[in-house]
Amino acid sequence: MTIKFKLILGLLAYSIGPVMAAGSSNPDFGPNVLIFNSSMPARTMQERIDEVYARQRNNQFGPARNALLFTPGDYKLDIPIGYYTQVLGLGASADSVHITGNVHSDATLPRNNATCTFWKAAEGFSVTPTGGAMKWAVSQAAPFRRMHIRGDIVLHQDGGWVSGGWMADDLIDGNVGAGPQQQWISRNTEWGSWTGANWNMVFVGVVNPPTGEWPNPPYTKIARVPIVREKPFLEVDPSGKYRVRVPALRANSLGITWRAGSTPGKSIPLSEFYVARPDLDTAATINAQLARGKNLLLTPGIYELTDTIRVRRANTVVLGLGFATMRANNGVTAMTVADVDGVILAGLLFDAGEANSPVLLEVGPNGSSASHVGNPTSLHDVFFRVGGAAVGRASVNLRINSNNTIVDHTWIWRADHGEGVGWKSNTSANGLVVNGNDVTIYGLFVEHYQEFQVLWNGNGGRVYFYQSEIPYDPPDQPSYTSAPGTNGWASYKVAENVTSHEAWGLGIYSVFRNRGVVLSRAIEVPNSPNVRFHSMITVRLGNNGEIGNVINNTGGATAGNPRVTPKVTKFP
Repeated sequence: MTIKFKLILGLLAYSIGPVMAAGSSNPDFGPNVLIFNSSMPARTMQERIDEVYARQRNNQFGPARNALLFTPGDYKLDIPIGYYTQVLGLGASADSVHITGNVHSDATLPRNNATCTFWKAAEGFSVTPTGGAMKWAVSQAAPFRRMHIRGDIVLHQDGGWVSGGWMADDLIDGNVGAGPQQQWISRNTEWGSWTGANWNMVFVGVVNPPTGEWPNPPYTKIARVPIVREKPFLEVDPSGKYRVRVPALRANSLGITWRAGSTPGKSIPLSEFYVARPDLDTAATINAQLARGKNLLLTPGIYELTDTIRVRRANTVVLGLGFATMRANNGVTAMTVADVDGVILAGLLFDAGEANSPVLLEVGPNGSSASHVGNPTSLHDVFFRVGGAAVGRASVNLRINSNNTIVDHTWIWRADHGEGVGWKSNTSANGLVVNGNDVTIYGLFVEHYQEFQVLWNGNGGRVYFYQSEIPYDPPDQPSYTSAPGTNGWASYKVAENVTSHEAWGLGIYSVFRNRGVVLSRAIEVPNSPNVRFHSMITVRLGNNGEIGNVINNTGGATAGNPRVTPKVTKFP
């Protein structure tokens, strides 16, 4: 980016920020955070919201990042949500902030196609939607959390293609209309009804899940969530002071956390956080504050890192606003977490730089062995990208060495479009490598890596929902062969030494751009009675190649004309 362009963006952001903060006691979150209260003129608020959307509507790979924060109260607004925009209510419950109007995510491609509608979030408020239904047309990396929809919600735009998605801790009074959504995971959510099914719909700890069972309709239902904590969130207390709410760990849970008003947990005053800004801070300044015992609040923007951010203290909270982006430059690892209890990372986007990084985020060093069963580290809405905005390279995106880690929604993406994209340009072997034991993941999206998308080496792993497109761009079969007699790399690989693992609701898809390239199997696991998989589907989306089997030698091949989408209900 040129200096002139940076200056223009900075002046535009500055022109928005101070208008909203003037005369207030709000903390200084920098120019990319707007804080609204219900006493402001609706016209002024609408102008600021529209200015952000004008910049972010088609900003799929641009540098701007924004968070729109609403203090408790009632609002009448139209809120379109563009790329890299988080809309966040600052109340103790979703009902503390109530918006009457049209809060919506729109398709960004022609013909109502929302398959590239990424990196946007709605969290922590209630909506009475115009016309009775809220439109949330999204695909990957679009968190929808702690929301109350006082009506219906549709997960598409007028029947156009969509490839989402995620919701958790939400209450929808009416119907959720999935329409043509290819896949979806709902965790700890309640609704009046759910309609729609396509390839892979997973419901975990959901009150009133839809009727029917895999494979027809393709519903996978798990009655209770075994272990999770909700994502931390920024809130304003009744005296107007800002703090971060850290939800309590829950076991065998069903439904939302805030039914009684507030989410159980603890609140940490903002004074115990270092508020970082991308225009002022470096890895060195951030590490100095972490060493002082501070938690970390990362305001929106791109943090250009030439060293590693090191999280070493137990129970540290690292919370990003507005898709705060950690870009790894000069081949560094962007962030590491020590093998300690209770670290929480939330709301972060990790972006690979041009020089190859060995790993972008590492949770626990190699050889980690401590048990964290009573207070696990957890990751919430933590996303990864290699290429797309520019050339990026990383051997591994996320490596988990610590036992008992919880991952609560991630999209790990080697770009298939954008800048710096090509088999020899945005190189990356693996999206996720798990070496720790008893790691649990909800909402695992991993796509387009050049070897195993997921490589699981630890015992006791559990995955609830998996979505993966294998790479589009292998130039030929010799470039895409993992072993003699095995074409390609399985999308999901459980290592031969693993004796216990379980996964539910897996969809794996191929779009080979070059002829003569095939994949032997989508999932590859050891033959062990305690390595169990449930509800799997493979789909060939293009006209080239095939996936030979769903799991090991079971399931049969994908094909087209007519389309064959093999399904396996359980294995073994």
